Amino acid sequence: MRGLYSLLWWLALPLVLGRLWWRGRKEPGYRQHLGERLGFYGPRLDDRLTIMVHAVSVGETRAAEPLVEALLRAYPDCRILLTHMTPTGRATGRALFAKHGERIVQSFLPYDTGFMVGRFLRHFQPAVCILMETEVWPNLIHACAQHKVPVALVNARLSERSLRRGRKFGGLMMDAARAITLVAAQTDADAARIASLGARRVEVTGSIKFDVVPPDAALQTGAMLRARFPGRPVLLCASTREGEEALILDVYRALAERPPGMLLVLVPRHPQRFDEVARMVEERGLSLARRSTLPERVDSDVLLGDSMGEMFAYFAACDLAFIGGSLLPLGGQNLIEACALGKPVLVGEHTFNFLQATEEAVAAGAALRVPDAAALLREGVALLEDGARRAAMGAQASAFAGRHRGATVHTVELLRQIIG
Repeated sequence: MRGLYSLLWWLALPLVLGRLWWRGRKEPGYRQHLGERLGFYGPRLDDRLTIMVHAVSVGETRAAEPLVEALLRAYPDCRILLTHMTPTGRATGRALFAKHGERIVQSFLPYDTGFMVGRFLRHFQPAVCILMETEVWPNLIHACAQHKVPVALVNARLSERSLRRGRKFGGLMMDAARAITLVAAQTDADAARIASLGARRVEVTGSIKFDVVPPDAALQTGAMLRARFPGRPVLLCASTREGEEALILDVYRALAERPPGMLLVLVPRHPQRFDEVARMVEERGLSLARRSTLPERVDSDVLLGDSMGEMFAYFAACDLAFIGGSLLPLGGQNLIEACALGKPVLVGEHTFNFLQATEEAVAAGAALRVPDAAALLREGVALLEDGARRAAMGAQASAFAGRHRGATVHTVELLRQIIG
């Protein structure tokens, strides 16, 4: 089965590289470091302990921050090899860890063929391969076993939908799961689903995302943003996905009454869609300001968050946050950062990628679930007009986030057992 999987990778490689070049029209980062994606690297590094952490894109890289910081403290002579699959993930890692200088080395993970991942492992010689959340690459895991590199899947999550998809690949995914040395799962349900694929050692640690600390610089940026629209009630729609912005903007435009001065802040999850969303706003006759060309005073109906790495700043600047990816069946996004800043949260019906955290936040009174865009704007307006209710939800959000901290410490204790 793995041989067929590898053959399909090689057959698809021309299309994969073509798509990479095509995406590079709007995101030049996709055309950079192409050799790394094929297993070719520069000079070898020195022989110090190398701990590999694979964080595929922005969300996983931000989630990995507490773990990376803890590993740097636990192993003061080590370097972290931080790998990604997207240029936005790489840029996020560069921004988060620039202060550590040469102790952080970044690279794209090569495509999952035996030849490429073998070259990768021989070049970097990591002492451990740590995969974040859902990243299970069969050839990488097999090559790690051949090179005697233990593999840990940390902050691991697996929805029922992903489990069904994984079972369609039968032996391929089960062989990969059995070869993983350690799984540190977010919840009991995640642990049970991963164990059902054959993983041998599965521990429940909670979510590392609860341990992310808002950077002071982000809070200062949030204060700067807020100063550009003083006194205005602000609804943030964070990490919105394709199809959601149109629904939200249609309802927002049609609102019979808005709280005086209400500002809608839209932050699309994918940067290649910034201009598309800007056109949506203007086509509906709504006035638009953009973060990238921020005026001294924002008087528009909508502020477009067309920047990367500033989600904490947007949360800090808002009164209320809707977490995108949940109005349509896309699985939702992470609500933990908003809760950590004490912001009331709205979510749609589709949160299967973050189900337990979302359900617990709703049960705690920190978040409210809405069925559609009309309900989102209706509840948003109601909360913006009710300061006492908003403050109570914000307090519950802070308490909810605080109760779940500590996963990073537990995870590092488990990793010590396989790193040595």
